[in-house]
Amino acid sequence: MNLRSLLTLLCFCYAFICLAQNDSIPIPDKKILNIERTDQKPKIDGILDEDIWQNADIATDFIQFRPEIGNTLPKEKRTEVKMTYDDKAIYVAAYLYDDPELIMKQLVNRDNFGQTDFFSVIFNPNNDAQNDTNFFVFSSGQQADAIANPSIGEDFSWNAVWQSAVKINDDGWSLEIEIPYRTLRFAEEKNPIWGIQFSRQFRRDRAQYTWNPVDPTKGNFGLYHGELHGLSGLKPPTRLIFYPFTTGILDSFDGETETTLRLGMDVKYGITDNFTLDATLIPDFSQAGFDNLVLNLGPFEQTFAEQRQFFTEGVDLFSKGGLFFSRRVGSAPTGELDLADNEESDVPSEVKVLNAVKVSGRTKDGWGLGLFNAITEKTFATITNTDTGESRQEVVEPFANYNILVVDKQFGGNSAISLINTNVIREGEFRDGNATALVANLVNKKNTYRFDTELRMSNVNYQNEPSETGFSSFMFVGKVAGNFRYSFDHRFADTKYEINDLGLNFRNNRNDFGIDFSYQTFEPSGKLNNYRFNFFTNYRRLVRPDTFSRFNFGGGYRAFTKKLDAYGFRLNIEPGKQYDFFESRDGRPFIFENFVSTGGWISTNYNRVFAIDSRANIGTLFEDGRDLFTYDFNIQPRVRVSDKLLLAYGFFFNYRNGDRGYATEVDDQPILGERNRQIITNTLSGNYTFNPFHSLGLTFRHYWDTVNYDYELFTLLDNGRLTTDSGFNLDNLGEDPNINFSTWNVDLSYSWQFAQGSFLTALYRNQIFSFDENSEDGFSESLDLLFREPMQNIFSLRLQFFIDYNNVKSLFKKKHKGQGEQSDMMGNTSRLFNAFP
Repeated sequence: MNLRSLLTLLCFCYAFICLAQNDSIPIPDKKILNIERTDQKPKIDGILDEDIWQNADIATDFIQFRPEIGNTLPKEKRTEVKMTYDDKAIYVAAYLYDDPELIMKQLVNRDNFGQTDFFSVIFNPNNDAQNDTNFFVFSSGQQADAIANPSIGEDFSWNAVWQSAVKINDDGWSLEIEIPYRTLRFAEEKNPIWGIQFSRQFRRDRAQYTWNPVDPTKGNFGLYHGELHGLSGLKPPTRLIFYPFTTGILDSFDGETETTLRLGMDVKYGITDNFTLDATLIPDFSQAGFDNLVLNLGPFEQTFAEQRQFFTEGVDLFSKGGLFFSRRVGSAPTGELDLADNEESDVPSEVKVLNAVKVSGRTKDGWGLGLFNAITEKTFATITNTDTGESRQEVVEPFANYNILVVDKQFGGNSAISLINTNVIREGEFRDGNATALVANLVNKKNTYRFDTELRMSNVNYQNEPSETGFSSFMFVGKVAGNFRYSFDHRFADTKYEINDLGLNFRNNRNDFGIDFSYQTFEPSGKLNNYRFNFFTNYRRLVRPDTFSRFNFGGGYRAFTKKLDAYGFRLNIEPGKQYDFFESRDGRPFIFENFVSTGGWISTNYNRVFAIDSRANIGTLFEDGRDLFTYDFNIQPRVRVSDKLLLAYGFFFNYRNGDRGYATEVDDQPILGERNRQIITNTLSGNYTFNPFHSLGLTFRHYWDTVNYDYELFTLLDNGRLTTDSGFNLDNLGEDPNINFSTWNVDLSYSWQFAQGSFLTALYRNQIFSFDENSEDGFSESLDLLFREPMQNIFSLRLQFFIDYNNVKSLFKKKHKGQGEQSDMMGNTSRLFNAFP
């Protein structure tokens, strides 16, 4: 069956490619901006008074694409952009006419848009409509940057070092940008033509305009770029950047204090014009944020988002096919311990990453290549005999190597085919894992229909047991343009599909089908800027045994008003008997019937000093003998105290009355219970930004979760129904399944960018955990018990430098000629670290 599925999908893929290539559409006219070389580098101060700007070609006549399409700007709000270049960088100047009293300019952290007008310039040196480098400058003076392509959208985890300056004027605001060539990937050509686009947003009404017109109803953004002509003699620089750092850590927990001084370095090296090597030679992730822990009662593992910068930046190629979950590298040990009754263990919570390397890039004709490799340290658990006090060590994670290979081909300005392989090799008798995926993302030339497919194969070597090979697939085909859209998708995974050595797959054994319909608008009508209806249905089966599992249908609505408020609602219905084959943990179904849930949300305009987000949901079962009722709501008010200070509070409440689920296990028999569960979460965040180079941040979270089981407990019959005939209850179970769980964490940080790309970061954090069986304790009692637990306090101070090899080279090339030698050295040293003027 797997082979037939593979051949069918490959034939479908080939037919779609042929259709796409034969489907013709006139290429829209592209605006052209001519650029001239300069012998005098402009001073980046936001004042457009240099001679080069007086005669440069002007990009103007911007066209609106959001919320309305095709509007032009009046003269008093026009945008004028000019460009020039030299051997080291490309320069952009823009004058954005406006009423200065209406310009929004909230100060926020880098890459945070806030309530701020912005201007962006988008470069595509390959002019392939798929691989953009975006640079944003805000009216507040802050910066943002991202890489973008149709597969990932905009990835703001990518950070470059470049210079910009802004000036607020009587008739608007002006800016200048210097983009060093080290931030762009391009091949050496005699007279290259680059894709170029400029965009401007008025934050007060979210109106956004571009230089070359954009049709938001179809196609990816890169298809609508203009062209930059006039470049000549560009030579890609040696792209070699060092990020040396040192971190001092003071860690206090339960009366013990440790101090640590860490030294390390990250490196970026341009192997060729278009390929870059990223390496963390001596990793230090001590300032990665806390995970938002929750109590997990479900059958699947609890996972968290990646917060280590090396693993978030530039991983778009490695993410294809869903085979790479970066938290696997350096996560908790995978080995299991066989302990005697009189033994207890101390297992490290994570494995140390010794080093990691990424190589990625793309040729001008669309071929992409990605290589990833990481090595982790052998890790030991300490096992102590509670009778004698003797201890021993046992390996719970061996020396391990993680690697990924990706080959990718883009074509047609909107399509790509990729081959991905991941491999984990562990020393000794620990398991190894290998997975391969063939991925196709195909769009016809009219940008109206899309076909996606993922064909995946996994192999796990269990060393002392037979290896297992599994198969998984995903297919999507749908109309992706215009107001009315529809799609069909299919997801398959056999019982042996396993990628969790380096990937993330919550479950296998699935054969799922889905259909979606939607209707959406793109221009204002009545009181709305736009709205969208969607309807869906899903039908799910198991692969083995080949049997029905779940069915649901529903829909939703969301709208954005002309006052920039947003709201929506949803409905989900699961009619008849539903079979959950995973809650019991032993493969037998657990039946529930006729579940219905609905909810709604509202988000008010963030431009206001006070804004609020709120969401509420309710759900119930229509089943004999069941009285399940669930509801949750959250409210998140936010106050922009000033353009420098933003405060936001969040209150989240979740209650489930009459829920049923897994409680424990007795003699390999799952014991289920009816339970009431209540979750309360409080969060507080604040950010004070002194200027684009100094910021102070605070985040706080308290999570409290109680689970209270009824006295009588259930065992599961083979037909999926529950029974109390086995006689299990809270008294004779042997252990109390009731839970009172809470966590508390605070992060207080200060960041100073003292030179371009160079930072001093101070971070204080504390964290507390509490876990017991006192599920009937109230909030104040639980909070009191929480603060009786040991508190972990961590203070860390990190100093990181940005060093460009080209500046080092120019420093040592400088010929000392006696007179003025000292001043020349001081000037070059300043340039070495790219210090601000």
